[in-house]
Amino acid sequence: MLNQDSLAQLKGLKTQMEAEKERAEAVVKGTQARYGFAILDDGREVFIPPDEMLKAFPDDRVRVCIRPAKDNKTIADIEKLIDSPLGDFTGRCVRKGKAMFVEPDLPQLRRWLFIPPHARNGVKEGDYVRCAILRHPIRDGKPQAKILGVVGNEDTPGIENLYSMAKYHLSAEWGSSSRKDLEKQLAECKPLDDERRRDLTDLEFVSIDAAKTQDIDDALYAEVVDNGWNLFVAIADPTSYIDTDSSLYRDIASRGTSVYFHGDVLPMLPEELSQDTCALSEGADRPALVCKIHVGDDGEVGEYEFMEATIRSRAKLSYYNVDRYLTGQDDELMSHATPLEALYQLYRALRTHREENHLVMEDRREYRWIMGDNKQIDHIEPFEKMLSQKLVEECMIATNRCAARFLAEKGASGPFVTHPGFRGDRIEETQKFLEMHVPDTTALDPKEVTGYRDIMRTLSKPDQSLPLRGMVNRLLTRAQFTTEPGPHMGMALEHYSNCTSPLRKYADFLVHLQIKALLHGEEGNLVEQATLDKLGERLTIARSATLEAERWLAGKHLARQCEGETKPNFKAQITHVNSSGFNVRLLDSGLDGFVDLRKDPEKFSYDKWTASLTSTTRRFALDHEVEVNFDGVDPANQYQASFSLVEGCGLKPPKESKEKKAED
Repeated sequence: MLNQDSLAQLKGLKTQMEAEKERAEAVVKGTQARYGFAILDDGREVFIPPDEMLKAFPDDRVRVCIRPAKDNKTIADIEKLIDSPLGDFTGRCVRKGKAMFVEPDLPQLRRWLFIPPHARNGVKEGDYVRCAILRHPIRDGKPQAKILGVVGNEDTPGIENLYSMAKYHLSAEWGSSSRKDLEKQLAECKPLDDERRRDLTDLEFVSIDAAKTQDIDDALYAEVVDNGWNLFVAIADPTSYIDTDSSLYRDIASRGTSVYFHGDVLPMLPEELSQDTCALSEGADRPALVCKIHVGDDGEVGEYEFMEATIRSRAKLSYYNVDRYLTGQDDELMSHATPLEALYQLYRALRTHREENHLVMEDRREYRWIMGDNKQIDHIEPFEKMLSQKLVEECMIATNRCAARFLAEKGASGPFVTHPGFRGDRIEETQKFLEMHVPDTTALDPKEVTGYRDIMRTLSKPDQSLPLRGMVNRLLTRAQFTTEPGPHMGMALEHYSNCTSPLRKYADFLVHLQIKALLHGEEGNLVEQATLDKLGERLTIARSATLEAERWLAGKHLARQCEGETKPNFKAQITHVNSSGFNVRLLDSGLDGFVDLRKDPEKFSYDKWTASLTSTTRRFALDHEVEVNFDGVDPANQYQASFSLVEGCGLKPPKESKEKKAED
């Protein structure tokens, strides 16, 4: 039995230990391992041991007790759950004995979640599912999930697309309130009766698009004038049918873009609008926003005018047929010879002027996936961009330039598309790169449009010993939406915007709202930067969804090619190099993946100035060709393909002997 002194000492020790503890609110951060970290509001990160991590999910807000541990370190014990933001999520069902679990498709949550019998909703092992948390693990570390719905399984046609849609919360359905708004607008809106619209139905507009396209959002007409051409670009006008204070508009804004999967499309607008009412269909009178542009003999974009109009497309032409006509392979389109010949001459002038004065993206070999009835890749065909596609592209660029000029001149709040060029935090590194490889450009100002243009042209010269244009990509920013006009360095233009695809892109839809407001004498202040930031986030989500589905499909295609005893080697080109390895693109199919050199017995040193990895026996650099084997895909990394090098690949050339050098 302890005496009073011993009891007092124990009590004092307990008081001291409690005094050394700290309680605070924190957000749980998971890791690929079983442990995690508590991120306190003051920015501190405190280690959470594996047993404690069983009580929470990543991103949970909890109250923790911070206490001292060995080696003068601290650890956090989770005491109370404050908020758990984890909503519905996706995963795959797995079985262990008679118990059913879901393996969540969530970053930093690698544990299986038990599904009790009453919450299984008919699910089977191997099903891809949507689910939600039924029981949080805060009390005993034993979470439970419930099944909300089954997406499909490996045998479901198009499971890659369906699962990506579910994972990234991309919906094909329209809410009941949006449907009611649509029915009302279609019944009440009569934009062709608007007296402010000009009647341009006498102009011989034609649309040039893919043969299967139904949501035709532009049509073209050109005429020859004394000092060049007049180009008329008619753009579908869905803003005439959509009230910006409606549920339908909010639904469109939340989608942000049409999302194109291989074999599936999630349209931004209801098809009643995008394919029926607004599409610039052959022979139908349609409301349009028309841009009339004067293009000089030298290809310079001159005066322009935006107008609301009524147009009637004379024909729905396909890229293929127009290309055959322009290249002299077919005279089927002779009835449209006058506008097509004018458009072709106009295109040549526009393209030449851009090549001489701005920056034009180099043509890269593209690939077309031919899908089978089961929505899997049957085969892949390489193809070159057609002349007809380039023609339409130049007309769209000219129109977008005029839209940006119009918004800037009127002081409107965008949206503009800006591209700052080199990253602001990498300017010193950029200067060093230029000094090493193209010292003649160091006097140029990379922050000015002309300086940036001349630098990039120099880097792109074919006589460079290294692929400098590709090497500099790591130092560049991405294009972004802004409310303030600014240069688009990637195209070497002072201003740029997007207005030619309002049926498919919310940014273009917003530009139409701004232009029409200005045409009506109103202020062009309808767009806020917060709106554009949210749009950027939605576009990122859409890109992630399509990328994941494409990689999953590509991985299955490669796996089928590798069936059998003899697995094929693939010739590939290195497209990006970092300290861990390099990305490759297969030459015959355009499919890409990663070669991880961290697993290689040899140690490689990374040189960012030459974009290369070198060991004692081998060297790999940007644009080098290599041979690889397909090893599989990583579902945890958006199904990125993993490749390994064929033995003997990348060997350095043997050094010349001293005797040989002496003879020389």
